[in-house]
Amino acid sequence: MTHSISPVSPTETALPRRALPIFAAACGVAVANIYYAQPLLDAIAASFGIAPARIGLVVTLTQIGYAIGLVFVVPLGDLIDRRRLVLRQITLSAAALAIAGTAPTAGVFLAGMLAVGLLAVVVQVLVAFTAALAPAAERGRAVGLVTSGVVAGILAARFVSGTIADLGGWRAVYLTSAVLMLGLAVMLRRLLPHHPAPVAPIGYGALIRSIPVLFLQRPLLRRRAVLAFLIFAAFSTFWTPVVLPLRAPPLLLSHTEVGLFGLAGLAGALAAGVAGRLADRGLGGWTTGLALAILTLSWAPIALLGQSLVLLVIGVILLDLAVQAVHVTSQSLIFAAFPKAQSRLVGGYMVFYAAGSALGGVASTSAYALAGWSGVCLTGAGISAAGLIFHLVTGRGSP
Repeated sequence: MTHSISPVSPTETALPRRALPIFAAACGVAVANIYYAQPLLDAIAASFGIAPARIGLVVTLTQIGYAIGLVFVVPLGDLIDRRRLVLRQITLSAAALAIAGTAPTAGVFLAGMLAVGLLAVVVQVLVAFTAALAPAAERGRAVGLVTSGVVAGILAARFVSGTIADLGGWRAVYLTSAVLMLGLAVMLRRLLPHHPAPVAPIGYGALIRSIPVLFLQRPLLRRRAVLAFLIFAAFSTFWTPVVLPLRAPPLLLSHTEVGLFGLAGLAGALAAGVAGRLADRGLGGWTTGLALAILTLSWAPIALLGQSLVLLVIGVILLDLAVQAVHVTSQSLIFAAFPKAQSRLVGGYMVFYAAGSALGGVASTSAYALAGWSGVCLTGAGISAAGLIFHLVTGRGSP
């Protein structure tokens, strides 16, 4: 069976301007749940007796849960009321966070983190919601603004979790987040606009089966999926193990100080908005190439972590800016090209994001165990350069 998608935009519903910052804030709070663990890996490992070389499994399982949610939950936004879907995911997410925060054993904790990742895909439901409601001429800007909330949540998560952990231990991070998610559910129940009629008049099974078919049929989707895999593998290659050298001698930074490095990457939030506007103007290919070049070069100052924390900050800014620029550009191009399948396609696209993040988490902690920080940087630089070469080879002449 062939699944075709018309490039003609569906009936557009006005997007209230006040909804955009609300969506952005909600995305930031929700996505932070995936990244709270990264500056806490050493504390979690000590609590459950997990070997440092295997603690990256926490990140990997969370991303596996996220990938499952992307395939089986996010596409529901093309089939049912997105408002109801969002509220249910947020409520269940609070329960999963409570399980992780009170887990008596490593097995229970890892199961809780798998569920946290599964339910965190509410972020992508909200992004697709934004794209469906925004006027076509402003879709990139709207997606960029909401994605800036995602970027802020990802990066602030490390600072917030580090600060809370220093005050009350790593468990307090997840219990606090559970309370925040419940509060978010109450707020969104009052503020989320109702979703228009479903745009995919097919059953759930056909909806899920259509995703791989569409990616096989459409070159744009395949190219952007590969780029998502590579840029987020590079992203996770840096952020998963960086806590280990920063917490170890001679630096011996606190969790709060480690979290501050995440704030340096907030430049990525600025890049998200700019990239969205450039995509609206038809400059997506140019933006992607420049961002991938910056990503590759960012590993030079990052490699000097042991010599200069200032250079590390510069590298963090460049890396996060580049990753978010490519990510927002990809989403904007996909939403513009396939407006009748936004939820299932963003879900399929983000599977490659999750797979790349999972690979980066495992590869980087293994590289650190084998070759230290130099091994991590060589791994990240190689992945980034592969993304740039892939874009240069396959992106010529693409729309």
